[in-house]
Amino acid sequence: MKKYSKLGLFKSKGRLFNEPKNKFRSDFQRDRDRIIHSSSFRRLKHKTQVFVNTIGDHYRTRMTHSIEVAQIARSISKYLGLNDDLAETLSLSHDLGHPPFGHAGEDVLNECMNGYGGFDHNLQTLRIVMNLEDKYIKFSGLNLTIETLDGLIKHNGPVHDNINKFNNIIGYKKLIKRINLQKYPSLEAQIASISDDIAYNNHDIQDGITANIFTLNDLREIKFFDEIYKKNRKQLKGKTTNTVLFQIIRDSINLMVEDLINNSVKNIRLNKIKSIKDVYNSKVNLISFSNNFLNIENDTKNFLRLKMYNNKKVLIKNNKGKKVLHYLFKKISKNPSSYFSIKKNKSTIFRQISDYISGMTDRFALNLYNKIK
Repeated sequence: MKKYSKLGLFKSKGRLFNEPKNKFRSDFQRDRDRIIHSSSFRRLKHKTQVFVNTIGDHYRTRMTHSIEVAQIARSISKYLGLNDDLAETLSLSHDLGHPPFGHAGEDVLNECMNGYGGFDHNLQTLRIVMNLEDKYIKFSGLNLTIETLDGLIKHNGPVHDNINKFNNIIGYKKLIKRINLQKYPSLEAQIASISDDIAYNNHDIQDGITANIFTLNDLREIKFFDEIYKKNRKQLKGKTTNTVLFQIIRDSINLMVEDLINNSVKNIRLNKIKSIKDVYNSKVNLISFSNNFLNIENDTKNFLRLKMYNNKKVLIKNNKGKKVLHYLFKKISKNPSSYFSIKKNKSTIFRQISDYISGMTDRFALNLYNKIK
């Protein structure tokens, strides 16, 4: 289906540092490949999604989550005739900046960096791809396309506040002539962002039941999931809980994707979007759920917050992670050169400490903590 190919980004404006084109791969394929081959992406396999990956082999990590987001985003983009390579690139790279121990780790680093610019995993992703991944002779970072950088910056939509924060953390001055923070991102970026929501809502449910944090009957308190269960009840009779759960999650994702596509097509028509320029200048997210599915999403998030994220077992693990990172930040701050090579004239020493800690995997952080405490 090439219905909206005119609204997709298939030709890049280029990169911050000029490079010759590759006759075998598009600019966006090269972006994707640079992400996959980066050290930061490889480390995601040992970074917490919700459950610390040392307690079980089948729980999601940041890497498996990112791959699942990419699969959903590619499917949506391809159906709409958009650039599925760009959507995949943004999906694979959106969590590169996450520190160890998930959002608990992010809260700690933000607290430790209070007075030094704070910490935000989305901005850290930009630091990684623009500065910290150091594999090229002629430039720092991965030198991704302007379109990929735009989509990463606007993962949560246009940026109206904290411009100084962007300058301090990622050096937005490099981009200021190429990216307008206040305009909406591409449709591919919007797809990657909402695919993130679809993936983590559904897969956190699956991991939560697998970990015995809550039950299938608990999940059926949400009308949407209860209806899916009842629809499949006869076919699932005698099947294991695991098989039943897989079917429910599969149907849930399918229904969410269908609603998203249908409502997004409706939005594009209603807002008379005819060109990429119209996408940038729109006043709303064009890729969005219907009101009915927005309510389902809110119900799901509230359920997970109550049953899972605030569960005692999860909070105990989170608190341990927080304790580890607090200690590491304090200890490393006393003598940072004992832990990493300090880069002069690059950024403040506290930002470099934050870079070092946020790049750790869960197990590296735990091992270092146990070694030096």
